[in-house]
Amino acid sequence: MELRGLTEAEVIESRARHGNNSLTQIMPEPLWKKVLHGFRDPMIMILLAALVIQAVLYFLGQAEWYEAAGVLIAILLANGVAAISESQQEGKALSLREEEAAKDVTKVLREGVLQEIPVNDVVAGDIVFLQAGDRIPADGELVKGRAKLDQSVLNGETEEITKKPVPEGEAASYDRLDLLNPHYVYRGTVVCSGETYLAIKVVGDDTLFGQLALEAQSNTRKTPLQVKLGRLAHQISTFGYVGAVAIVLGILLKTFVTGQLPEGLFQWIRLIMDAVTVAVTVIVCAVPEGLPMLTSMLLSAQSLKMEKDNVLVKKINGMETSGSLSILFSDKTGTITEGKLSVAELASGDGSVLYRACDDGDGHEECAVRDFQGISKEYLHHLLLGLGLNNSASASGGKVIGGNSTDRAIMGFLAEKGLAGQIDKHLAADCRYFNSHDKYAAVEIKGTGLTYVKGAPEVLMSCCHSYYDANGNLHPLPTLNKLQVYANEQAKRSMRLLAVAAGRTRRNEAGELVMPEELVLVGLISIRDNLRQEAVAAIEEVQKAGIQVVMVTGDKRETAMAIAREAGLLKDEGELVLTSSDMNCLTDDELKERLPRLRVVARALPTDKSRLVRLAQELDYVVGMTGDGVNDSPALKKADVGFAMGSGTEVAKEAGDITILDDRFSSIEKAILYGRSMFKSIRKFLIFQLTVNVAAVLICFIGPLLGENVVLTVIQLLLVNLAMDTLAAIAFGGEPALKEYMQEAPVPRRESIVTRKMLGQVMVCSLYITAICLGILFLPSVHQFFGDVDITYMKSAVFATFMMAIAFNGFNARTESVNVLQHIGKNKTFLLVTLLIFAGQFLFVELGGEVLSVEPLTVKTWLCCGVLAALVIPVDMVRKLLS
Repeated sequence: MELRGLTEAEVIESRARHGNNSLTQIMPEPLWKKVLHGFRDPMIMILLAALVIQAVLYFLGQAEWYEAAGVLIAILLANGVAAISESQQEGKALSLREEEAAKDVTKVLREGVLQEIPVNDVVAGDIVFLQAGDRIPADGELVKGRAKLDQSVLNGETEEITKKPVPEGEAASYDRLDLLNPHYVYRGTVVCSGETYLAIKVVGDDTLFGQLALEAQSNTRKTPLQVKLGRLAHQISTFGYVGAVAIVLGILLKTFVTGQLPEGLFQWIRLIMDAVTVAVTVIVCAVPEGLPMLTSMLLSAQSLKMEKDNVLVKKINGMETSGSLSILFSDKTGTITEGKLSVAELASGDGSVLYRACDDGDGHEECAVRDFQGISKEYLHHLLLGLGLNNSASASGGKVIGGNSTDRAIMGFLAEKGLAGQIDKHLAADCRYFNSHDKYAAVEIKGTGLTYVKGAPEVLMSCCHSYYDANGNLHPLPTLNKLQVYANEQAKRSMRLLAVAAGRTRRNEAGELVMPEELVLVGLISIRDNLRQEAVAAIEEVQKAGIQVVMVTGDKRETAMAIAREAGLLKDEGELVLTSSDMNCLTDDELKERLPRLRVVARALPTDKSRLVRLAQELDYVVGMTGDGVNDSPALKKADVGFAMGSGTEVAKEAGDITILDDRFSSIEKAILYGRSMFKSIRKFLIFQLTVNVAAVLICFIGPLLGENVVLTVIQLLLVNLAMDTLAAIAFGGEPALKEYMQEAPVPRRESIVTRKMLGQVMVCSLYITAICLGILFLPSVHQFFGDVDITYMKSAVFATFMMAIAFNGFNARTESVNVLQHIGKNKTFLLVTLLIFAGQFLFVELGGEVLSVEPLTVKTWLCCGVLAALVIPVDMVRKLLS
């Protein structure tokens, strides 16, 4: 049957009718929408209420225009920085996906000519030529040739499945959603062996891959930080509103108690307006305007640092969530192990080791045999036939092409030893490909009547009666007990064992090669996926951080346990290893009961991952999940943070929050450390800003009760909360990621972001700042020290003292140590920003004039205010020592 493919006109018509092969990306919200959604933030809503009141007061002549303008600027800055930062991160991730899509090409027949085109340009009706190693570009039906496909990307099953055309004369009648049907293939699956032509039936979002990709872009639950900040915002707003009402009632009560009642309606209105003005000031004080800015700046800054460590943050909240992880479900292949099979050992039929890799990852420093020294040509000939000719992969130009992962490992081994060139593929008269049911592959040698078999030892050994030694001599097979001991030892070392044997050719009634009745054992070959050496240390660090690591793998139980022991995941007797079938026998409640002791899940299916995520979240764990296939995308999406592997599918990367570009577990450890560092920085900043806000509220509340309605103006407070806190956000954002953070237990999802210890520090420092500010304004002895000055001068001194005390308190907030300079050398930005705050507040007081309601101070006043402000450091040192 001659295949010519579509003409250019047919391509255009098909594209118009069925669309192209690109997958729909649910585009991120535009910047203006993000800004609008930001107005739903409780803190922003408080400021909006303050803005409305300020605007009303301005029109009533009770406030200046720049006070309302200041509140508006605060809203736009606090909301805008967060929206812009998130938009930039999403844009970066989208650009990366577009670049990767542009590199993805496939081979199609058009007008009889084979050409290479981008996968996105494939249309329904195209004829695609596929070879070993190619990825299927769209769903369709085979029309010529046969191939073995790896569909694990869709169903998680490592078993290869044979696909072939519908026999001539038969109608194509099958369920297109049945992954086991032998004629239909799916986008994203990979050709392991064979060559075939595919007629494209479905493209783009209509493919099974496309439907899963769209599902993976659904919304997820709130992150732990969002939960904590939402609760904090509610608490702060309550504090602000209660404080505002208390001030209005306090001023009215004071008026009645002193008997200074207003004369006439206008005076009453004026009194109420003054009280409302102070109340608005308190509300503005209560809101940490810099907090949304800090979280956005921290996320952006840390994500840039992480990119240098091969960690791409796609969803910016995923980073802070990684720092709160309490359980991590991790893939084995490519994450804990190298993801690349290699030959580790070769033994003769009696179990004598003939070759051992020097770097087999098991502490063997010396090789028993290198480059096949001591092996006869006769024995080497048997090996080349049994391992090289009986192999679905081939080697060319130093590269291994086609075949399954096992065959590629063996062929790569032979190529590395310079033996691949001695394999003559023309010697093969017939072959039988490996399948998971029979568990062996076979090749018949032309003109000899011999068949070489390679497969599972438990299948071959029952037919073996003799073996070849390293000199090619035939010997009776030793007792199976000795070989069984050798096999068990290899299993403990997480080796996958294959037997190679030869015997007289035998066929079944259909004429197909089958296992010979009597076999001569050529040897046993051990293959393993070596453990990443850095993964062991990384897993230990993550476990020290109080995070439960569970390895989820498709390997059999024994192999999974061996790898887990090497990786340090299995240490104690009480730790559990479950298979998929074990889990299926357990109810949800029974599995929840066992979950804290679970360390390994073997023979895992995609549905197991989703179930584990769901149950862990029901136990209130903060759940992390790694994955690389389309089948992993539901679990990646459901997890609190999904780590997609850089070598994985686009669907997995879309579903994940963070992409691990180098697939290493050590990079996941770095993501956790950065997340914890960010959370620490947020807590430090909260201590800093809540101290400012509580002190400001107390000053503005007590001041009117002592006779001065306005101590700190709205503009002054906005200046402090925006200009100063923005600089503080930069300062705390530069705090180093200290390894000691990985020694602490994870912060529970529902734990308040503000702890009792933090609250104690806030109260002590804010009470001290309140006391010195009110003392300057109301104590007669202090007035005498400053000399004959007016009230504006005294308020200027209060403003200067307030800002300097804030700056000095930054040193208290950045460390829990009595030594406030601890690790200061790793955050030189902090020192620079502190100097800028001092310089800024000096300029504000000296040049602020009428807008800031201040006037210049003398050197003597500056020194006095500076000393009083600096005393906040020893005050907090005493608190730290006592606590």
